[in-house]
Amino acid sequence: MTKNRARRGWSVLAVRVPAEPSRHRVAVWRELRRAGAVSLAQGVWALPAAPAFDQSVERAIELAERGNGEAILLDARGHDEAQAQRLQELFTAGREEEWTEFISDCGKFQAELDHENGRQKFTVAELDEEEQSFERLRRWYRELKLRDFFGAPSAPEAEQQLKHCQTRLEDFANRVYSALHER
Repeated sequence: MTKNRARRGWSVLAVRVPAEPSRHRVAVWRELRRAGAVSLAQGVWALPAAPAFDQSVERAIELAERGNGEAILLDARGHDEAQAQRLQELFTAGREEEWTEFISDCGKFQAELDHENGRQKFTVAELDEEEQSFERLRRWYRELKLRDFFGAPSAPEAEQQLKHCQTRLEDFANRVYSALHER
């Protein structure tokens, strides 16, 4: 990895929100977790300084202020190459966990298709349900891809799994349409 890439900038957000009501603190936490932010300490979060994350940072600040809290946004870089690399590794580890969960859900989707194929439940209602499940996977993939700023190791496998799910869904749809025409 080049020095330039590892020393990339970060947005560091320090947030303080009153303990009660807790919904404001939780809303900020959820927004930052959804963006993939790395928690550095209580109330201190880091995200790559990139346009892809600007909206989430702005939303977290807005949520903190709405809850009578405050947020301070700082631009930062790792103190040295090792520190910059460590922060990048923490961020990428978070994306790797998400990709692993995504791949697992692709497996569950395929197992569901296997189950319905085994039962020969080739109905339009079942196809609609499976299409909705696939759309959820596709949305999730797009969101993860946007957050995976440095390229987690499991991202290529996740892409292959999504393509396999799509192929399997198309096969299931063909079986449903064939069953409808036979009736």
